[in-house]
Amino acid sequence: MALPTKTKCWLMARAPMGLPTYSGENPTFVFETKDLPELKSGQILVEALYMSNDPSQRTWMSALVPGTRHYVQLIENGSVMRARGIVKILKSASPSFQEGQLGYGPVGWSEYNVLDAETVRPIAPLPNGIDMTYHIGTLGLTGMTAYYGLIDIVGARKGETIVISGAAGATGSMAVRIARHLIQAGRVIGIAGTDEKCRWVEKIGADICLNYKSPTFEADLAKTTKDSLIDVYFDNVGGEMLDKMLGHMAMHGRVALCGAISSYNASGSCGGAVLFTNYPQMITMRLALRGFVVHDFANDEAKRERFTQAILDSDILSGMADATDTPDTVVAGSVEDIPRVWLRLFEGANQGKLITKLQK
Repeated sequence: MALPTKTKCWLMARAPMGLPTYSGENPTFVFETKDLPELKSGQILVEALYMSNDPSQRTWMSALVPGTRHYVQLIENGSVMRARGIVKILKSASPSFQEGQLGYGPVGWSEYNVLDAETVRPIAPLPNGIDMTYHIGTLGLTGMTAYYGLIDIVGARKGETIVISGAAGATGSMAVRIARHLIQAGRVIGIAGTDEKCRWVEKIGADICLNYKSPTFEADLAKTTKDSLIDVYFDNVGGEMLDKMLGHMAMHGRVALCGAISSYNASGSCGGAVLFTNYPQMITMRLALRGFVVHDFANDEAKRERFTQAILDSDILSGMADATDTPDTVVAGSVEDIPRVWLRLFEGANQGKLITKLQK
């Protein structure tokens, strides 16, 4: 089989204001076919097999904070849209990889790539026939975000009441599992956007899950936390939800600031900012709010191994053997379908980790 010399890919044509687009007038993303560069020493030619879809990718295009204060360099107009995923090595000019080997690295929204081998991490088959997609979600950056956010950032402890917003999403659902199975929280309360999602969140470990779109949500939240105030809040959405939770925190409560998806597609210079009416309670209840980024931990090999072993030693993976408890929503599609699948993140159309399986 002849090796590819060109690749189909999606470029970011312009930084979006509001929800990104891939069709119509002045789209955010444009589809092109580009020549692949020649393979140099220390590089590998790879084919993308599975692609991670993450809300954080939206912040890499036009950040809610100045670029100089962001944790990554913003994507430049005309560049291939950035993403990570699982690749198959088609040709290697590096001693670190052999042809046919699998790796995890910066695939971008591109069918093929020539990458520096040092940017790709080799991956091996997982035990008990566990699907390779777990390298992206459960045992990847998603799982690591939930693990270190709860354990290192806010020091969640056995017996505490832990609330998790975005609990049906990738990081949120892993936080539910970790709170239940590793931390052994006294109560795990999830927040999700439909009754169906709430029942799934309860199935994977939450004691109760509240639908934030319900007209009785605020009353339900008050009732649920009346006799057990929130010790730890794992925040994936920011905005008004964060403000509401501040009003139900226990003395010396801790908040892990993981994401702010409610603001990612807001237009305007304030990025959908809200007035924090419960701000004074941060003082009176002696609350601690701490932001974090998973890259603070992911680049430390010892911490990566600690996380992986903790998950493998737990009963989290065995609980995922039931197909209805799968941690992934895998959507098959061609390279042309990549932005359509990614935008599902902002429609609330998935449970767990959203992954694109690339097909010819």
